[in-house]
Amino acid sequence: MDQKKIGIFLRELRKEKKLTQEQLAEILGVTNRSVSRWENGVNLPDFDLVIEIANYFDVSIEEFLDGERRTEIMDKKTEQTLLKVADYENQSKINFSRRMCRLFIAAIVAFLVYAVIEMQGLGEASVYEAIASTALGFVFGVLLLGALFTSRYMVKVQMFKQRLFHKIKK
Repeated sequence: MDQKKIGIFLRELRKEKKLTQEQLAEILGVTNRSVSRWENGVNLPDFDLVIEIANYFDVSIEEFLDGERRTEIMDKKTEQTLLKVADYENQSKINFSRRMCRLFIAAIVAFLVYAVIEMQGLGEASVYEAIASTALGFVFGVLLLGALFTSRYMVKVQMFKQRLFHKIKK
């Protein structure tokens, strides 16, 4: 798979429809910077977006991924498999998001345990001090983990929500 070739093909498809990068970005619910990166071959869109782009420009997914139009049409079984892959990818993103949410809820509970122990002045006893330290360490670890993951994944989750919102709006 050649990212540059796909990018050139996407640019050609966009220009055929007389769209700017900004207009295409609005249609797909992404930033025009993302469209620019795709067209320059810097990176590729998520697979669910590949399906949406292929549908919008009326090309097969295989044509889009090959970066050229084909005369033969992709068989339905292959396209169904690709759609299943996209559903799987989306489901794994949703599962990851749910796990992160549960982890943050656990961190909030741990912080509340720490706060109650400190407010009640129970931190003097060694048992409560150990519980408070463990709770605070857990909260710190979850915040660090959250900072690492949200910087990379929250953008994708937000873009996915925007695409869903655009589909519902239409």
